[in-house]
Order: sequence, then structure tokens, then C-alpha cells
Amino acid sequence: MHSTTTPLLQPSDEVAAALAAGAPVVALESTIISHGLPQPRNLEVARELEGIVREAGAVPATIAVLDGVARIGLDEAQLERIAIEPGLRKLGQRDLPVAAALKASGATTVSATSFLAARAGIRIFATGGLGGVHRGWTEEQDESADLDTLARTRITVVCAGVKSILDVRATLQRLETRGVTVAGYRTDTFPGFYLHSSGEPVDWRIETPEQAAAIMRGQDALGGQETALIVANPVPEDRQLDPALHDRVLAEALAAADRDGVTGQAITPFLLGYLVRGTGGASLEANLAAVRGNTALAARIALAWSRP
Repeated sequence: MHSTTTPLLQPSDEVAAALAAGAPVVALESTIISHGLPQPRNLEVARELEGIVREAGAVPATIAVLDGVARIGLDEAQLERIAIEPGLRKLGQRDLPVAAALKASGATTVSATSFLAARAGIRIFATGGLGGVHRGWTEEQDESADLDTLARTRITVVCAGVKSILDVRATLQRLETRGVTVAGYRTDTFPGFYLHSSGEPVDWRIETPEQAAAIMRGQDALGGQETALIVANPVPEDRQLDPALHDRVLAEALAAADRDGVTGQAITPFLLGYLVRGTGGASLEANLAAVRGNTALAARIALAWSRP
């Protein structure tokens, strides 16, 4: 993939060398570090995820914006900044030009990470769960910017589906409309983020990282709209959140949000926080299990993609 380097988009020396050599590289988002986990566990997890990529033989590229510059691959000091610096913003793709102009710092969401990774020439990105269409969307039209970015960005995203607080069926329909390919990794149903399955079927199933890489080559050979490939990798059943507990606490969270009038950008952190508290931290552990599995699979796909 063609890469772009500007004063506002700077790969680390390690990432730049890997890309120049055609070596496998995996992009990682930084929002989970700055906003998704408490200190000091957030920094421990950030190092762990990079370690998973390295153990598989690939190069990790954690992405964040520091002082207005998009950093593709962070050194230890930069990783620590993302983990402990107060007041870091959460940046979507639309926020990147503003952050650059104002020399702001922030962690990148799925949309921003996908965009920046693709601009840098990285094809594979591992995350936990995507954003999507919110429940009650027929009334409020609340939809994550992730979907729009994935509909016009050539990136392969390994994820455990979309966050289960969302309208999963509507999200899958939206992805179909926008031409985004979804393939279940060793599953016939779309993962449920905290849950092994959402119950919603997927049209395509793949069994190996090599098959994912072959689909990516097919995308390039056929041309057309620059859309993403979503590799939906479920959290193992023995690591998932108890489904009955999940459904009960989520129902309570939705009722609380309605009662308190929580809407817009505040709804996702409200519901996710409620789930963490209501499950005694079990939802967080299921989330981390999913991210670890997705990171390992993304590294294997990157290796397959780097082979001619």
C-alpha cells in the first residue's frame, strides 16, 4: 500500500523500516489506553498488546496524536504519556485536522486509527469492538463515525464485533449498505463483543489467516471502492461475560440512561461504565480477552499478508 509521510504524520523509525522492507505491521489504537482502562493497568495492557504482536513476528504500531503530530508507533515515553497524561482528548477522524492545527494531543478511536494507519501504509488493525448504529436509531439517527470511515478506507480490522450496547442487526445492515465486507473467523455468527455470539448470522466464514490475506489481495486486484474488511473474531466461550448477567445489567443500564436523560456522545461511556460496575469488572476482563485474541490474530494475518 502507498504510504504518506508528512510533518503531521510521522511513523517511528521501527515502523518506517518495517514498512519499507515489506515486513508485517499491526496498527493498535490508543483510546483503550487513555480512556478504556484504569491506571496503572492501562500501561501494562498497552505493553502486553505490543508484546503479543512482537511474539508473533510482527511490528506493533500503536497510534496516537501528540502535540498535533500523528505518531505511528510509540516509544516508551510516548506510550506513558498516553497512559498517564490528564486531559487527553478522544480523537475521531474528523478531529485530526483540528488537533494538528491546535497542536493538541489525544488518543485515536477506531475511525482515526483506521484512517491514519491506511495513510501510513499499514493494512491490518486490531481493536476490541467497533462502534455502530445505536439502539433507538430510528428516532435519534445516532451512528458511529467508525462505519463511515470503514466504508472508504482500505484497512483490515480484526475485532470482536461491535459493542453489545449497540443495535447489532442495524449495524450489520449498515455495513452491507456501505459495501464493507464482514467475515467471521471460525464462526457463523457475528461476535457479541463481551459475548461469543450476538446471534446474528454472517455471510462469510474463514478458517485461516491466509484466507483473510487472500481476501485482501482480492480487494486490491478487483479495485473499486476503497472499503474495509472486517474480520470478526469472537471472544472464546470460556472467556466471555456470562450471557444472563450481560443481558440483565445491560437492561438496567439502558433503563438508567433513559431515566437520567443520557444521550449523544455521553451514552457509550455511560453504558460501558455501568456494565463494568454492574458485572463487578467481569465485562472489562471479557473485553481484554477479546482484545488479546484480536491482536494475536491480526499479527498472524499481517504475517500472511507480508508473504508474496
